[in-house]
Amino acid sequence: MTAVHELNLDGIVGPTHNYAGLSRGNVASTAHGGEVSHPREAALQGIAKMRLLMSLGVRQAVLPPQERPNVRALRRLGFTGTDAQVVEAAAQREPRLLAACSSASAMWAANAATVVPSADTADGRVHITPANLVSTLHRSLEAPATARALRAVFPDETRFAHHDPLPATGALGDEGAANHTRLAASHAGGGLHLFVHGRRGEDGGPRRFPARQALEASRAVARLSGLPDGRVIHARQAPEAIDAGAFHNDVVCVGNEHVLLHHEQAFADGRALVARLRDAFRRVAGRDLVVVAVPREAVTLQEAVASYLFNSQLVTLPDGRMALVAPAECREVRAVAGFLEALVEDPSSPVAEVHVVDTRQSMRNGGGPACLRLRCVLTGEEAAAMAPGVVCDDALLDRLAAWVDRHYRDRLAPADLGDPSLLSEGRAALDELTGILGLGALYDFQR
Repeated sequence: MTAVHELNLDGIVGPTHNYAGLSRGNVASTAHGGEVSHPREAALQGIAKMRLLMSLGVRQAVLPPQERPNVRALRRLGFTGTDAQVVEAAAQREPRLLAACSSASAMWAANAATVVPSADTADGRVHITPANLVSTLHRSLEAPATARALRAVFPDETRFAHHDPLPATGALGDEGAANHTRLAASHAGGGLHLFVHGRRGEDGGPRRFPARQALEASRAVARLSGLPDGRVIHARQAPEAIDAGAFHNDVVCVGNEHVLLHHEQAFADGRALVARLRDAFRRVAGRDLVVVAVPREAVTLQEAVASYLFNSQLVTLPDGRMALVAPAECREVRAVAGFLEALVEDPSSPVAEVHVVDTRQSMRNGGGPACLRLRCVLTGEEAAAMAPGVVCDDALLDRLAAWVDRHYRDRLAPADLGDPSLLSEGRAALDELTGILGLGALYDFQR
């Protein structure tokens, strides 16, 4: 059997990383809206996280940022003139539209797509479906560029099947891998796919915040990916979890191989779901599923959202043990810190190590360590068919850090988005980056 491993495709934080508070239902995003951000620090924190994962034996690759401000979108909204004039006019007349068109939210690669490994698909190819992200304006602008970038990163169509994003309608709202978990005896084994939705059709859903993922979208992605019915389980996220700020399932749940770690209140009818998962996993994987349900008495939903405990990365180490890569905020919420200490001290726990990483710049916009990466289970041949320049080693991460230091601003206030020089600075940075990564003319301004 060919070697199979998990590769984390991390989004590089873009030069326009800012806090505009654009994402209703994302508690951190709205809480920090209007504050000064630090793009250089944000990008370097992301690179440091990748370096930590590599030190743990996890393979890494990078997904480049999207061009921002998105001048093409602003032109579609009626602004005219040179690119600089378009940005200036939008800043004067529609600053919220400019903020949406300047968002660096594509950094959260967990929302880029849903990736299904070749071991599970009918045609034996890796299937990639970019998310349409229609629940918010700023994220809905990402899908075309995301699809283009993923085709550049995974160019071999004999090994990778690329699907178009689902139609851009709320009835088919798709938020990507943030609502998808693959469970398997090992990365090389056949997998069971858990798709989590917040609503079905026009039903009620949560009261405080919108439900972003539609069941109909999850079903469509599973069909496009060629997954047999016996390998798919659809579950509904608990409305109270969404209303607490868990706008994606990965804020209250994380899985890896044969382990599922989730908050007790993550799912509607959670006990019945776990029973279904256990039965299906035993049938598909030939072993028992290990489920760690964190009770509300130990960690409340509010504490889970504040710390992003479940937005940690749960990864398999080279020796087969598992490690949790958690945000630094987990140290600052007493209940969460206590839970993690007990987790690694418990001899029956599937988690042997906890590593804390500083992703505060991302966290202030509502994205933790797991938000920054898209998980891809690949054979050796599939990994070799990737664009080689995006696959990380220490030398590439050193080059990326130096590139960030050359091009990124130290601080960015909301008013700075109207500065036309930010557009030219970003283009200069991205033009150099495509050369570093060997991706060619990836951006519209390069064509």
